This record gives sequence, C-alpha cells and structure tokens, in this order.
Amino acid sequence: MKLATLRTAEGTRAIRVEGERYAELGAPDVGAFLAQEDWRARAGAVTPERPLAGADLAPVVPRPGKILCVGLNYRNHILEMGRELPEYPTLFAKFPEALIGPADPVALPPESDAVDWEAELAIVIGTSVRRAGEAEAEAAIAGFSVLNDVTTRDWQYRSPQWLQGKTFEGTTPFGPYLVTPDELPGGTAPALDLSCSVDGEQVQKANTEDLVFNPVELVRYASTILTLRPGDVIATGTPGGVGHARKPPRYLTAGARLVTEISGLGRLENVARDEHA
Repeated sequence: MKLATLRTAEGTRAIRVEGERYAELGAPDVGAFLAQEDWRARAGAVTPERPLAGADLAPVVPRPGKILCVGLNYRNHILEMGRELPEYPTLFAKFPEALIGPADPVALPPESDAVDWEAELAIVIGTSVRRAGEAEAEAAIAGFSVLNDVTTRDWQYRSPQWLQGKTFEGTTPFGPYLVTPDELPGGTAPALDLSCSVDGEQVQKANTEDLVFNPVELVRYASTILTLRPGDVIATGTPGGVGHARKPPRYLTAGARLVTEISGLGRLENVARDEHA
C-alpha cells in the first residue's frame, strides 16, 4: 500500500496511490490519517480512480511531531573510515520546517556555502509505542519513505552538537510515498537499493541491509527514551559518498539537480535554489 499527501487548492489531502491513480482518504495529510487506529482498513477500502499525473505532492508527513535522525549507521562506510561499529545509535533531531516535498526546490541559505547531501531511508511510525519489545516495535512501523538529510556542514561543525546544521528551513526532501512493509523485500528490515546523484553523477550507492541498527532496533531504542506516535519519523542514516568527505569537498550550488532514490519506495527530484532568489 502506498500513501501520500497531496496539495490542492483547498489544502492538503491524504491519498492512497495505486499505479498511476489515487483516492482521497478523508484526512488532511498522512500523519493525521495514521492517527486513526483503523487506518489500514480505511485505506484498503478505497479504490484509486483519479489520475495521479501532475499531482503536487507535499512531504509525505508534512508536520511530524518528531523527526529523529541517526548518524553513522552504514556498516561498510564506518569500517572504511577505520572506525569501530557503534554500540548504540547516535541520535539527533530535525524540525518540520526543514521538510519539503519530493519535487520542491532545496533552499540554499545565504549563511552557508557548504550544503551537502545525505540520502536516507525514513521510517514512519503508525502506532503509539513506548519501551517497545521487538514485536511491538515491528508492529509500530507504518512504512518507509525516502528522505535526503541535506546538511549545512559549516553550521553542523560550529559546535559538537549537530542540530544547527541539520534543520535549516526548506532543505529536506521527504516522500514521495509511504510504502507499507508488506510490499517490500525484508518487510520491516527491508533490503533496498539506495542511491543519490547530483547533476546526473551518482555520488551515493548502498543497500539498506547494510544498516548497523535496523528499523526495528531503532524503534525499540528511540521508544525507550520517549513515546513514538503516529506520523513520527526516524531517518536511519546515510552511507558513504557525501560531498564533505571528498577531496576537495563538493557541495550543492544553485541549479544543481539532486535525485534521491530507493527501490520500491520512489524517487525525489529536487533542484537547489538560492533561498532569496
């Protein structure tokens, strides 16, 4: 099952997508739709009949209550840097103002000249859960989406705390769909090809089965700290290939075309634009 949030002249609408058609679900966005306990049955009861062509999609969850992000979570990338695998996940936060839709422009803030890419698998929560066991954590995963944790590196490294470089407004593409685990190889521990390209050049490539902490483990860990609620998002980390690690470093510039894709989940296509252009 695929869910998305559609922009209309009257506001946003949660939709179910099937092939090249969609049906509205009677909720303003996917986050609000997931707050209904019977959301799976409700979505399954509609028949997509309207053409999806030309649809203007918002971030799949426009205003999550929480966006938790994970640092250094791809095994091969960590080992190639000569580091030991972490014992616990590294968590930081992002705020909803950072999110943009799957085809929206990425804002290049005038305060930074070091805007970098980070292709990531995103988990979307579908059930409230606290201190989850493995079965509870698995059941709490509504599905997965594509996210690019676009980062202002100069602001990220102004201090030991990363948040200020991770949540500049209008920088984080998220979507196009939420895809439920039953449609994916591996289910709640999916094995999906992930890639990122800049101006047609592939800069990142990995498979999500290389995650050190898989989605179920991340939900268990995060739910120990606080209650996860429907519509909350966990970005699971990025593999090697970011621009900051290149010699010399490479960053996004105005007009750059950023494409982020995960097999089975969809594709984000965003052009970098000066924020005040």
